[in-house]
Amino acid sequence: MSNSSDSSQVPFAPHPVTAAEVIPGDLIALTPADAERACWYVVTHTLPETPETIRVTLRPPLGGTDRDEVLGRDRRVISGCRRLDVGAVPRLVSDDLASVEFREGDRVSSLRVVDPGAGEVSYVRRWGLWHRDLDGGSGDDVLTDAEVRGWGGSAVAGAGSGPLGAGAEVPGAGADMSGTGSETPGAGVGVGGEFVVRHHARPERVAAVGGPRRVVVTGLGAVTPLGVGVDELWRGLLDGRHGIRELDGEEFAELPVRVAGTVPVDPMELLPRQAARRMNRAAQFAVLAAREAWGDAGFVAGGTRESGLDPERVGVSLGAILGDASVLVGGDRKLRDKGPRGVSPLTTPMTVPSQAASQVSLDLHITGEARTVTAACASGTEAIGAAIDRIRYGRVDVALAGGAEAVVTPAIMASFAAMRALSTRGLADGSSPSRPFGKDRDGFVNGEGAGVLVLEAEEHARARGARIYCEAAGWGLSADAHHMAAPDPSGAGVALAVRRAVRDAGGHVADVVHVNAHATATVEGDLAEAGALRAVFGRRNVPVTAIKGHLGHLQGAAGGVEAVATVLTLHHGVVPATVGAASELDDAIGLDVVMGVARELPGGGAGGQLGGASGGLPGVGDLALSNSFGFGGHNAVLALRRVG
Repeated sequence: MSNSSDSSQVPFAPHPVTAAEVIPGDLIALTPADAERACWYVVTHTLPETPETIRVTLRPPLGGTDRDEVLGRDRRVISGCRRLDVGAVPRLVSDDLASVEFREGDRVSSLRVVDPGAGEVSYVRRWGLWHRDLDGGSGDDVLTDAEVRGWGGSAVAGAGSGPLGAGAEVPGAGADMSGTGSETPGAGVGVGGEFVVRHHARPERVAAVGGPRRVVVTGLGAVTPLGVGVDELWRGLLDGRHGIRELDGEEFAELPVRVAGTVPVDPMELLPRQAARRMNRAAQFAVLAAREAWGDAGFVAGGTRESGLDPERVGVSLGAILGDASVLVGGDRKLRDKGPRGVSPLTTPMTVPSQAASQVSLDLHITGEARTVTAACASGTEAIGAAIDRIRYGRVDVALAGGAEAVVTPAIMASFAAMRALSTRGLADGSSPSRPFGKDRDGFVNGEGAGVLVLEAEEHARARGARIYCEAAGWGLSADAHHMAAPDPSGAGVALAVRRAVRDAGGHVADVVHVNAHATATVEGDLAEAGALRAVFGRRNVPVTAIKGHLGHLQGAAGGVEAVATVLTLHHGVVPATVGAASELDDAIGLDVVMGVARELPGGGAGGQLGGASGGLPGVGDLALSNSFGFGGHNAVLALRRVG
């Protein structure tokens, strides 16, 4: 439905004329009040009725049904000083929506056809509600099925009845005498017959042959300050425990900050001694997490061959900033103390950030690829995103993806402290010194660990009867281009990455039901992320949690571990509470931060009764986001979708 006038460039100059002067093609308003509220008609036909009157046939300029008016020849009407091609003005009638069975993806449009400058207003049905903007955050732009059916009923009934009757507030009822139109809902007075309401069934989806494959999560593994294993992580999150500890080693004694999120178990004790001695600490974490994820996915211990997989069709994608900084530092000390012969030949291969990925590929005999992503604190999330694409486009069928890091070393701690980035709180009061979104937050707590997901092409997973946690639906990247360490306070780059992740998942902002925030507990970083989420979601209260109060900041491993937590949130239908900020939330955050106790996820969990369809609950979506942002403006967001 569009404006059929071919004279849009003619100046719009309303002026009074008599009915006797009106000819077909004229654009007229019957009264000055009608002209004031942009209620115009095209004259399609005139016929003398009596010596004193004329019968005038009128049709809305954007299309509609004809109506006849008998006017006195001397009756004053308002001419818009425009001529329209009568044959180009379509005959339109509203759809009766009472008998339509609405489906997800349907669209209903409303057009105020009497206003030459009006624009069509459309609402799309998503999660049982009608959204004017699926990627906006205004609660005012959401309608129920009953309200939408009321549009059609009123338009069909005619003037003065129902929601489109006189005095009603209706989408598209704007007035703009300049002819540019208005699309503001409720901006004018509606009368039945002024609007045409149409129902547009959702387009049929045709499967693309050879298109991108759907990627699912089938296995999880984690080594964190809460313990070794996913169960330890999840129980700790739900119980509100933290794994931040005092650093009691002699090498930390002179540091201004001596707390960190350290893994409470020596990984050397959990691996064969000979193999463990050839791995740095980060690689040890990675191998333990990968083994757990591998087994959790239903594969056989030992690796690809034992599981009946083609090793060339399996890949590894892990994120790390440094991996294990202690190896290089230790090699330098031995060089100074004992000379060149004191330096181990393993120093170089155990120093490179790619050691974790290579050791996982060695341990499970994976030959498809072993990639390492280094993107500051966004490394783990970006590594997962890269693996999603490798599976989507057929490069591999299965991938272990996540992050591993072990940088709780004196030099790194001293550097962070010199930047004034670390929290200076100790553990005396028993609470976590890491306080994401808290009013009294004063910096992050350095941490270590690993988090790994098994990603798999959906058809591959279903063919072997695998348990599916959720879909790894999409991811988004952006760069702040602002500062080498500080975040862009506007949050524009973060917001861009969030929107790109949702779009890459084939979804809309209206689909998001949860965000696992990056939230390091730095003053500037938390505010920038919160501002970005407010910009994306507007007034929608999306439950947000941050788990760095439990763990500290695991650096390149943070994205992997937080992705594991987000998968579990979708699977179990429970959002863990944010610890550390429980005393008082910063008023400037302006988000629905889950605090105090865990909260049920809107729509339940993928493994629960509600399933992927959210039980038909109106307004419930299916996407959860995991955010990661790093020094230098690296922004990465992962979008996960629950499945039935």
